[in-house]
Amino acid sequence: MIRLLTTVVRRITVVGSSMEPTYRDGDRLTAVRRWRRVRVGDVVVVPDPRDPTRPLLKRCAARDARRLDLRGDNPSASTDSRDFGWVEERRVHWLVVQSSGGHDQGRR
Repeated sequence: MIRLLTTVVRRITVVGSSMEPTYRDGDRLTAVRRWRRVRVGDVVVVPDPRDPTRPLLKRCAARDARRLDLRGDNPSASTDSRDFGWVEERRVHWLVVQSSGGHDQGRR
């Protein structure tokens, strides 16, 4: 049962300031395996296109049929689609559904 839960639900700790003020360094988030299309405004976890071993936490700013424009909420501290281009939606495996950090809960 625990193994099943870890394939569907993940706890994530925010590292860095690219998603401030929504999420701050050290905030704990809950993400679930993506079960639907990513919507504009969703916060997602995606492998960094430049280093797939590094997960990135970003907000979907725009989308087309298959690609997403992923941005950090803090543009001056974020490496995002402005740097590496739009990301194929199929690369997004996790949607953030809850924050336990005590800050804004994710929607702007």
